[in-house]
Amino acid sequence: MPLSEGDAGQARYASMGRMPNDHNPPGGIATRLVSFSADAADPPGVNDYDSFAEAYAASNENNLVNAYYERPAMLALAGGVAGRKILDAGCGSGSLLAALRDRGAIVTGFDKSAGMLELARRRLGDDADLLVAELGSPLPLPDDTFDDVTASLVLHYLEDWGPALAELRRVLKPGGRLIVSVDHPFAENLWHREAGLQPDYFATYNYVVEWTVDSQTALLRFWTRPLHAMTDAFTAAGFRISVISEPPPAPGASELFPAEIEAKPRFLCFLFFVLEAG
Repeated sequence: MPLSEGDAGQARYASMGRMPNDHNPPGGIATRLVSFSADAADPPGVNDYDSFAEAYAASNENNLVNAYYERPAMLALAGGVAGRKILDAGCGSGSLLAALRDRGAIVTGFDKSAGMLELARRRLGDDADLLVAELGSPLPLPDDTFDDVTASLVLHYLEDWGPALAELRRVLKPGGRLIVSVDHPFAENLWHREAGLQPDYFATYNYVVEWTVDSQTALLRFWTRPLHAMTDAFTAAGFRISVISEPPPAPGASELFPAEIEAKPRFLCFLFFVLEAG
């Protein structure tokens, strides 16, 4: 199970017909659906972000859905963060961490991928507070430490959200916020139907995609679940849902991606939540 930011949704959603793929920069990610299954067995080498960390990070640095949709939405939901202690779960190459730090936050990040963390350290400096750790396992962090936790496009790599949410709740201060983005379940279901499959929207199931970026290929497994399963998991972990958001792209997107935004000013891609620890 990887924990790296970005999800490179532009390639996957381009293949669904929601957004054209001619906006992808050189080195952008091409996506192919490999398997669709209810079992949890991983194919060899699945979710190995170390194998293509640099190419992956470069591909989503300035693309539409990461740089001009997902990250701006997460920052907008975070709001004023100056002086707040923030943990980024699955921080990847550190793009969200850097933006939060630039806004005055005191940041810590963790990721399973040592390769992605090396890129984050190059971005943030040798003294950055970065940890190799896996979401869903016990974290080497004390209770009641952080004002906010961000989980940017990472929960959808997990079959069971319970242990991960429990750990994030543990390290949050009472009243702290968990700010989450995940693949939109409606978009996932529609993509699979357009691929000729017959997914059950109300089921929790997984699928494997092949990503190709800068001539490197990797297999990634994702888990999709209905909206009610997401909200049930949040409340079971002791969170109160304060915001559910389906935002538009950032204002600057129309200048950089005029054809795409003119064709689809709003599109289904990711779903965002702000949760408060009880």
